[in-house]
Amino acid sequence: MRTVRRLLYRDISASVAFVTVAFLALFFFIDFVDELDRMTRRGAGPGAASLMALFKLPGHIYEVFPITVLIGSIYSLARMAQSSEFTILRTGGLSPSRALSLLATLALGFAVTTFVVGDYLAPWTEKQAEAMRTHFDGGKVSGKRGAWLKDKQTGSGGERSFSVNVKEADVNGDLRDVRIFEFNAQGRLQSRTQAAAAHVGPHGLWLLHDVQRDQWIAGNNTADGTDNSADDSSAGAQAPYIVQTHLQDLQWQSGLSADVISAALLPAWTMSTLELYHYTAHLSEQAQASQQYQIQFWRKAFYPFACLVMVALALPFAYLHGRSGGISLKVFGGIMLGISFVLLNNLAGHVGLLKQWTPWVVSASPSLLYLGLSLGAFAWLVRYR
Repeated sequence: MRTVRRLLYRDISASVAFVTVAFLALFFFIDFVDELDRMTRRGAGPGAASLMALFKLPGHIYEVFPITVLIGSIYSLARMAQSSEFTILRTGGLSPSRALSLLATLALGFAVTTFVVGDYLAPWTEKQAEAMRTHFDGGKVSGKRGAWLKDKQTGSGGERSFSVNVKEADVNGDLRDVRIFEFNAQGRLQSRTQAAAAHVGPHGLWLLHDVQRDQWIAGNNTADGTDNSADDSSAGAQAPYIVQTHLQDLQWQSGLSADVISAALLPAWTMSTLELYHYTAHLSEQAQASQQYQIQFWRKAFYPFACLVMVALALPFAYLHGRSGGISLKVFGGIMLGISFVLLNNLAGHVGLLKQWTPWVVSASPSLLYLGLSLGAFAWLVRYR
């Protein structure tokens, strides 16, 4: 059985690698042409464009790897069926359940590869690509968007809420053009803090630089927002006023960590699984809408297991007779299956967001549906063909 395992794993892995390289070559050429025009305008040459295209490859691997697993597995198994190799393996004692377990183990390896590339390699290369863009743009940050965040804190003065606006962040996590609005328990604005730059340290400790702070002191209210009207009734009404201060540096303790900030500044589809988890937890704690990010989190979490579904879809092709169609026809069928899976997966996310369905059910349904179809086809072929 060790020889059978080695034969299947080597053949399928080689086919998957070949298909993946073919896809990546196409993506590299498209990205190179696109980046060549941009880098030429910025004074760089083809070398910089090639490097930028290389940095984008891990992201493309993550996107297309389940489909390449499907195409490569179908090609390998269909070729073995056409040459009667798989028939010989079945005659030699390779039962359907054993074949399914062998391929499931290989699919788990593909799933681990997808997870590592998507959560570690692709974010790192994207960070390097962003650093290159910033360098060629003369330090100007590109590709980032502003974000609003909320934070609640409970202290001696009662509960306070903060609305934080961050305009942009660089690749090192340093923030620029930060505005912090503080409200008391009654929803009244207490202060506005504007900083030219900020850095988020451990445990949510913010270090603000070049700070302009405005504090609103309302009549019969202290700076902490508590109402002293009962104590000061004999003193008469006090006119509201603003206290303005300018500080070089200011420390602010917040519940917003660096992970939450970076996740808020990135598009949902570019976040890692851990970043999405922290961000959805933060949104839930602040009673903010998190349906979109919850769906994206569960899609990200289930995406590596799509490799299991793809291998299961490919296995029935090994039990088709060699005369029931050429390899090219079967590979074409595999491509159509992969495209339909991607379309259904994307469609389910949009419909689930509109209908407010349970996020994990929305994300898992396409994979479970295709897995059921593949296992049903596999059982039918084993029993009747």
